[in-house]
Amino acid sequence: MDLSVMFFGADSTTGGARHTEAYEDILAVARTADRLGFHALWTPERHFQQVGQVFPSPPVLSAALAVATERIGIRAGSVVLPLHHPLRVAEDWAVVDNLSHGRVGLSVATGWHSRDFAIAPERYADRRRTALETIPLLRALWAGESAEYPDGTGAPVSLAPQPRPVQETLPLWLTTSGSPETWEAAGRLRTGVLGATVGQSREELADRIARYRAACAAAPDQRGTDAHGRVTLMAHTYVGTDDAEVRRLAGAPLKSYLASYVRQTAANKAADSTTAELSEAQTAMLTDFAFERYLNWGSLLGSPGHCAKMLADLAELGVDEVACFIDFGIGRDDVLAGLHRLAELKENL
Repeated sequence: MDLSVMFFGADSTTGGARHTEAYEDILAVARTADRLGFHALWTPERHFQQVGQVFPSPPVLSAALAVATERIGIRAGSVVLPLHHPLRVAEDWAVVDNLSHGRVGLSVATGWHSRDFAIAPERYADRRRTALETIPLLRALWAGESAEYPDGTGAPVSLAPQPRPVQETLPLWLTTSGSPETWEAAGRLRTGVLGATVGQSREELADRIARYRAACAAAPDQRGTDAHGRVTLMAHTYVGTDDAEVRRLAGAPLKSYLASYVRQTAANKAADSTTAELSEAQTAMLTDFAFERYLNWGSLLGSPGHCAKMLADLAELGVDEVACFIDFGIGRDDVLAGLHRLAELKENL
């Protein structure tokens, strides 16, 4: 099983100086993960939110990561595909693929937050269909095929994106928040699937992975894909010297992050109204419960021994890669120390 590093957008600072520090932290973690032999770096796409202010453009940040590292994969986790023209997605990421000498991979998201679609409000209602139907087109564009679009005068023109990427086939995932239908859609498209342990039980994950594998095996070959697919799961991660240290260092930052996420969800116009009606006391109870659950199962929060057992359990479930979510509020020095301890576990996988 592979271990990757995921930045998920926990930064909730304001002001240019603090944002500059956040980018310096990201580069420091990326260089360390590269040296320690981690599999990939994942960066999200966030817009107009308190959570994830430093992640509005995955290809721009990934270009910096590409030249700051030497061997680690450079991944978008995720590109909100309905927000962007497919020609532009292919061109932007081909630049990163060249800068990284062929290390790019993308996970496609349908988009979930109504505020994100201030960029393209007309695409919000139909965002899921748009994303799924665009994946085959994105593969074709990456392979150098032309597609017909209207130009500035409205006349149809046949266009192929430039520059040409290093990789002939674009490694693709489909991002899911847990819907079984999305897992199955990823299988039918023979993309990888990028999910998360959060919000799902072990039994639910086992069911979704089985659905995905079956759909993938039944699907026709699609530009170099295989019948097994690839399951990548995000998990909150801090490997401490012992469980007590983890509780002390990770407790407050993770609860704060979770509370920010609840507030972000409540601001979504499509959200369940019950989320928006939660009081501060109820939100605190919810985050306390979630933290205790993560300590028991579903995270890499704990001592090296605890985290080794969790990794073994995820491998038994059929997970191919764990994307370790490390930027939920712990300081840079502690994050880097935890990354070194995680690298030691990685050697025994």
